[in-house]
Amino acid sequence: MGLKSALSKPFAKIVASRVHKESLEATAKQSAQFKQLVLQAKNTAFGHDHRFGDIHAEADFRQAVPIQDYEGLKPYIERVIAGEKDVLWPGIPKYFCKTSGTTSGVKYIPLTDDSMPNHIRSARNALLCYIAETGNASFVDGKMIFLQGSPELHHLPSGIPYGRLSGIVAHHVPAYLQKNRLPSFETNTIEDWETKLDTIVRETVDQPMSLISGIPAWVQMYFERLLQTSGKENIRKLFPNFSLMVYGGVNFEPYRARFNELIGDAVPTIETYPASEGFIAYQDSQESDGLLLTFNDGIWYEFIPADSFFDANPPRLSLHEVQIGVNYAIVLNTNAGLWGYVIGDTVRFVSLEPPRIKVTGRIKHFTSAFGEHVIAEEVEHAMSAAIEKYHFTITEFHVAPEVRPEEGLPYHEWFVEFQNEWPNLDQLAAFIDGEMCRQNTYYNDLITGSVLRTCIIRPVVKGGFNEMMRERGKLGGQNKVPRLANDREVANLLKTI
Repeated sequence: MGLKSALSKPFAKIVASRVHKESLEATAKQSAQFKQLVLQAKNTAFGHDHRFGDIHAEADFRQAVPIQDYEGLKPYIERVIAGEKDVLWPGIPKYFCKTSGTTSGVKYIPLTDDSMPNHIRSARNALLCYIAETGNASFVDGKMIFLQGSPELHHLPSGIPYGRLSGIVAHHVPAYLQKNRLPSFETNTIEDWETKLDTIVRETVDQPMSLISGIPAWVQMYFERLLQTSGKENIRKLFPNFSLMVYGGVNFEPYRARFNELIGDAVPTIETYPASEGFIAYQDSQESDGLLLTFNDGIWYEFIPADSFFDANPPRLSLHEVQIGVNYAIVLNTNAGLWGYVIGDTVRFVSLEPPRIKVTGRIKHFTSAFGEHVIAEEVEHAMSAAIEKYHFTITEFHVAPEVRPEEGLPYHEWFVEFQNEWPNLDQLAAFIDGEMCRQNTYYNDLITGSVLRTCIIRPVVKGGFNEMMRERGKLGGQNKVPRLANDREVANLLKTI
């Protein structure tokens, strides 16, 4: 055991004990967060405009502050970008996180001195809870890689630095981990993903890698490129000390079989839920289902039942009002100055004491062209069940509605990039359809009522999803493949590849 891993265990036990103790008081902590946030922002421009001084209860806040996306807050954000102080939060942001949205184009999300610790502490706590529970701290002594965006920062005319979230966070990695961190700063600044990936492979192929982190699709590409370069049979042969993988952003289950194949065996994983707007949750236990909500770190959450989200006045619930098993759109109010902010994700609680969630999809990423209300969690579960039954592996998949009168009834089209051989496609389609009917009563009614017919499986050529993402300008970094859509944008691109 190395010195770092030996020293980390007592600290991990202290932090994990505090996290788990406080998690049983999460609803009270959330109530305190609400009061603190409103008090601190009372004298900002947003606070004056929305009468924060008159807000004494959550109902007052909901009366004064509408739910909104980036476009709703954009007039205030533009004032902050110009250098105006005390607009959304006291002072000016420490950074802006630059990100791209499908509806708002380029977005600038503020990160303040008060909000930055949320991003750092949550990532740290995820690792420390893992160490405390498993006793495994060996990864601390080896080399670590975080597949991320460029850490290079630029400056707005007002002087405020901006960059990508993962790049900004990279500047705040604790000093004791920096020596073991790969790749180099210069490599991380490479913009072209393919060039960057090749350079990362060259820098890491001979290193004693112990922790690897990133979005699964891009970690998978990294592993495949490593094996091509090294000629090794699997990642375990290349990195015998590889003992922990950290991922976030998507459901890992459809990838798991392929990762076990690439690695050579199953490696422990930690799931996280970071976003530009805040680090929302992380896996605090290998034994429990779901991710622990970051309930006491500068974010007050509201939850809107997903089925009611598009209503004129949907209910906005606090943590103490939510129920297990219901899909909610998540709304953030933060010490970065985001108010009534709809992040776009949907979550489902699997536990209330402590509050643990699963990410179930995106409010705008669903398929309901025929009234079926299908969400990402359902298609991901169906695919995972099919993989387990028929013993195949995939690179990626996407589901979209299709209406072709010459083919009869409309259907769901599943684009699947198989890794190797695939099962009989008709049998696979029938099995997936059965899983969808079992999970979703709307879909079942449409199938049994002969409004829809059984889904169609379309194999995608090797590398097809990467090519599609390249065409969309979304290859690499923190970009994720949309698992399903209510339109044919991604589907039509895949058909041309």
